[in-house]
Amino acid sequence: MNIILVSSRLAKTRSITLNGWQILLLMLMLSGLMLGAAFAMQYSLVRFAPDVLGEGMRTLLSKAYIEERQKQQSNLFSSLDTMASRIGQMQSQVQRLDALGVRLAKLTGMKPGEFQFDQIPAQGGPLVILPTQQMSVNILDQQLNRLTQVVNDRSDKLMALETMLLQNQLSRKLLPSIPPVTVGWYSSNFGWRIDPFTGANAMHEGVDFMVDEGTAIHASAGGVVAFAASHPQYGNMVEIDHGNEIITRYAHASKLLVKVGQVVRRGEKIAEVGSTGRSTGNHLHFEVRYQGTAQNPVRFLQKTSS
Repeated sequence: MNIILVSSRLAKTRSITLNGWQILLLMLMLSGLMLGAAFAMQYSLVRFAPDVLGEGMRTLLSKAYIEERQKQQSNLFSSLDTMASRIGQMQSQVQRLDALGVRLAKLTGMKPGEFQFDQIPAQGGPLVILPTQQMSVNILDQQLNRLTQVVNDRSDKLMALETMLLQNQLSRKLLPSIPPVTVGWYSSNFGWRIDPFTGANAMHEGVDFMVDEGTAIHASAGGVVAFAASHPQYGNMVEIDHGNEIITRYAHASKLLVKVGQVVRRGEKIAEVGSTGRSTGNHLHFEVRYQGTAQNPVRFLQKTSS
């Protein structure tokens, strides 16, 4: 780029040649001067506005400032309202967790006083002063997000634990867990014995309770009545299906109080003691069978109750 200088004082013209880098440097200098002038003008307007600007300009700037401040306050209040709503939701979730904790404590057999979910935990300790971190709406929002995720995660896990405990408790209720009679004593145990009718060595597939006629017979576990009628060997017998291929038999009864298909609960009265069928006197013959094979009821009950 060539620049020719012409002057009345000079006898000759002068020529200045600029290359690309020099032109670029010149343009940067001009841009810097323009930015500096703009910054100086803006600073002057802000710094000396009360003295230089007119009344109309000051009113306009004051109105813009008030509107911007109101907008910031509105955004702040909106953020606070959102946080308050989320805190309310978390409080309701914590209340549900407290109720769930009480139920879990009962399911696990804990004493009510061990975990007081309706009270704020006691706290204390020496005062340790640390440098404080300035809190902002964004930081509070991030902490609320993390806390919400933690509460939801704990709620899901506690609900799963409650389901498992309930299933375990239900399974125990469906297993023979209580003696079918509350009085009496074993007159014949499970295993090989001398048959009272033939005198030969024979397998006794249950236990006999020596009790008076008419004594109440209770279901050792909950289930569905699969048989309730007279049997050539067992006499008047009740058979209860507890699921998982487990059944119990109650034989030689004088009276049956349930019907086939009836659902019974653990401890419910199902019959009365007698001496029907292949029996030498008033007693209850009690059997526990798993997958069709007779089990020792005494050991079974001890295992279940432990």
